Amino acid sequence: MRGNVASVPHRHVPKPYASCPTAVVNAPAGIVWRLLTEPTGWGGVFDVRITKVDPPGPAIVGQKFYGESGPRLLRLRLTFEYIKIDPGPHVLELNVQFPFGVCVREELDCIPLSATQCRVNYHCNFSFPAGWRGALLRLIMGHRLDTGPIDSLARLKRAAEQASSKQAL
Repeated sequence: MRGNVASVPHRHVPKPYASCPTAVVNAPAGIVWRLLTEPTGWGGVFDVRITKVDPPGPAIVGQKFYGESGPRLLRLRLTFEYIKIDPGPHVLELNVQFPFGVCVREELDCIPLSATQCRVNYHCNFSFPAGWRGALLRLIMGHRLDTGPIDSLARLKRAAEQASSKQAL
């Protein structure tokens, strides 16, 4: 029967994937916040080379910045966009566009535990394109869906703690 909804092939949409690492950082929340809201400095913190920030300057909602990541022979181009910046409770949200239609909604919050320590919660919500391409991408990315965010958080922790120890001197 033509037009029957049951006869329309269902496009497989791979399930989204969430990775949510957390870490206690031996640095004030303000130092972590500064590292997260200065996109030109991300190359010194994360495994990314920032190529352009538009508009230039500290983070503002709607600001986009572009970068490359991965091995030198296979650089992946990334687009980041700040979609929420709330300095009071130290909450930040970004959309990150990977090649091949993979998107990540990143939500970070930085909770002060004391004057010299905070907890960073990092929520990465991955989504994939519909169909076999999305299923294949999810399979290929596999364990990197967890190890990537864990590595990024470890790099942020290390950078914040180094900046805090330099500030204390």
